[in-house]
Amino acid sequence: MTPMRVRYQTIEFGDLDIHLRTLRDRQQCLDVDGAAEKLGISSALWPLFGVVWDSSEVLAHHMLDYQIGGKRILEVGCGIALASLVLNHRQADITATDYHPEAENFLAENVLLNEGNKIPFVRTAWEDAESDLGEFDLLIGSDLLYERTHAELLSGFIDQHAKTHCEVVLVDPGRGNHAHFSRQMVSLGYTHRQDKPENSDYLSRPFRGQILSYSR
Repeated sequence: MTPMRVRYQTIEFGDLDIHLRTLRDRQQCLDVDGAAEKLGISSALWPLFGVVWDSSEVLAHHMLDYQIGGKRILEVGCGIALASLVLNHRQADITATDYHPEAENFLAENVLLNEGNKIPFVRTAWEDAESDLGEFDLLIGSDLLYERTHAELLSGFIDQHAKTHCEVVLVDPGRGNHAHFSRQMVSLGYTHRQDKPENSDYLSRPFRGQILSYSR
């Protein structure tokens, strides 16, 4: 079996450096005992959790000065959890979730690299009826709407774990499914808006997506 290769990198947020252990590239795959395959994660999809995507950088930058005081926060589909690491540096009450069986291990390594407090992690699928997560004031995520069917699953998961008065912030790269998702959220009683990031010069290419904001 070919060993899984990783890389170490530092992403700068002004005066803040976040150190990351990620997969070397999207060609890596090491499905120990077929754990991911049993969860329906193919070898092609396996590496997607472990690299830094443009949307995750946009979300992390957006969380740099977001009002978090007194809020319980959930990152949905965290992947490498860059936004959670930024929020953890800000001493936020942050919990991370993902479906991938390796996401928790990478999160724990990256918390240590950044000398931060432990970030609670729960591995769960959006369709899981019971996850013991509880409810949150702010739910965040990036590049979650891969397919049209994800709109209903994600909106249901968010609503299950959102307090009566809450905020939701998602960064979508423009895959074409966010309009259906927004309709689902409106039907659940949320208002919404979408905006371009104020600045995305830190990316190597123009960002064509949107920051989607919902509240109730």
